[in-house]
Amino acid sequence: MPYSSSLSDAEWNVLEPYLREILPKKKQTRPQNWSHRELFDAMLYQLKNGCHRQDLPSEFPPYSTVYWHYKQWRDAGVFDALLETLHGEVRVQVKKKGDGQP
Repeated sequence: MPYSSSLSDAEWNVLEPYLREILPKKKQTRPQNWSHRELFDAMLYQLKNGCHRQDLPSEFPPYSTVYWHYKQWRDAGVFDALLETLHGEVRVQVKKKGDGQP
């Protein structure tokens, strides 16, 4: 079930290649139960709604899983790197337009 905080397919298609590059590489010992998109959407839901982790809707991964991934990504600098990369892409697009306004 999509929420207002959920990324659209177009938004995810822009974000996913960067996220795949930025996420720390780790040894895959078993298949993941949850996709990166589901985890990211759960993080966005919690951020937008300001709810406690335990109050995440049941459509999302378990709150302990979401928190564990959030903590790993935060400590690895994934969010900062993602924002920096996306900001750089926007600046390149603005330069191509030539209007000089961000």
